[in-house]
Amino acid sequence: MILSIIVAVANNNVIGKDNRLIWHIPADLKYFKSLTMGAPIIMGRKTYQSIGKPLPGRKSIIITRDMNYSADGCVVVHSLESAIAAAKEYNEAFIIGGEQIYRQAIGYADKIYLTRVYESFEGDSFFPEIDSTIWQLTEQKDNEIDEKNKFKYSFLTYTRK
Repeated sequence: MILSIIVAVANNNVIGKDNRLIWHIPADLKYFKSLTMGAPIIMGRKTYQSIGKPLPGRKSIIITRDMNYSADGCVVVHSLESAIAAAKEYNEAFIIGGEQIYRQAIGYADKIYLTRVYESFEGDSFFPEIDSTIWQLTEQKDNEIDEKNKFKYSFLTYTRK
């Protein structure tokens, strides 16, 4: 199984504030959906709560330390290793956040799908630096601002060396 991270990151590595996305880029949401549809998505409890429901067409796996936590229509586990095991029958699983889960998962991941938003934002959640001795940029698609997407952004794919 390929373990992939999918994340949107500002120039200053901000990924969110107050458990929310800061920017709205519809093309990025469409990209996220196209990549993750039919696959398991692994997230922390706070990320799940910010979404508020299982995403259609995907197996939602929630990691929490709370042994009593449950969420209808989701698989609840208590470690990243258990989350990966719960996704093992799939070809690819996606880590979708938040910060703590990304920091744990970057050591296990085979791929990173990163949307680079070319702005800096104030935030309280950050994505770790991508170490170029470990990760190689293998794909880049630059996108311009338009009437729906108010920030310049690129879709970047990194593969573990």
